[in-house]
Amino acid sequence: MIQHSVEQISSGVEYVNEAGSAMTDIQNAVGRVTTIMADIRQASERQGNVAVEIDRAVGQMESVTQQNAALVEEAAAAAKSLESQTTDLRRSVGVFRLG
Repeated sequence: MIQHSVEQISSGVEYVNEAGSAMTDIQNAVGRVTTIMADIRQASERQGNVAVEIDRAVGQMESVTQQNAALVEEAAAAAKSLESQTTDLRRSVGVFRLG
């Protein structure tokens, strides 16, 4: 009977050692998951910062595009005015004849 008890105690010690090893493995896995989650958080923050910068850049591009559109309208109006002035000048010069 003592021998049987010794065997059961030995078996129990083996189970405890296996459980301890499993707990160590679990603890290591949790550490790895924690590291991965921290990396994901940092990457998300960087992506958020990049998104803000992109939004800012798009806003600036929109502003420049609007300014360019206004300049194109001004240039078109100036060209039309020059065309009108050229027509008037031709009429005025056409009155004078050389020779």
